Amino acid sequence: MSATPHRRILIVGVGNVLHGDDGFGVAVAKRLAQEPLPPGSTLLETGIGGMSIVQELMQGYDAVLVIDAHQRGGSPGSLRLLEPVLPDLSALDAHALRDYFADTHYATPLRALALARHLGRLPACVRVIGCEPQAVEPMSLGLSAPVAAAVEPAVTMAFEWLRAARVTEDEAL
Repeated sequence: MSATPHRRILIVGVGNVLHGDDGFGVAVAKRLAQEPLPPGSTLLETGIGGMSIVQELMQGYDAVLVIDAHQRGGSPGSLRLLEPVLPDLSALDAHALRDYFADTHYATPLRALALARHLGRLPACVRVIGCEPQAVEPMSLGLSAPVAAAVEPAVTMAFEWLRAARVTEDEAL
């Protein structure tokens, strides 16, 4: 069975290119932009403007893949595919929600995804390709050698995930 043409997948590269390895997601998005993406896939590079993620998700997607630096104490340049754990905001009142979402840029992908979920626009399938940074320092341009070396493997990982996400949808039909 072929993939459904209605399957919509959002791929988002995030990060601050002025903070060294934090620009990893942006570098991967730029590299992905050089390749043909599967039909129904949209690539978005947001930098640190997480509100762009929410605005794009308002268009309706079946899955979202976020690519970002992800510090977890591993070896610099190591990659991991994660299912993010979003905070439960259901018990918060209007004032507490306002405080949680007070950052108008929603700079962290986690807050942007939490807002999308709160608005009922977060797809059921959300994954993150995270890369362990070596150096995240203000006013530092460029990726460290191990993180730069992880860009191509992250591109490969993204395409593998895209293929798997499309197969999963086909099997559900």
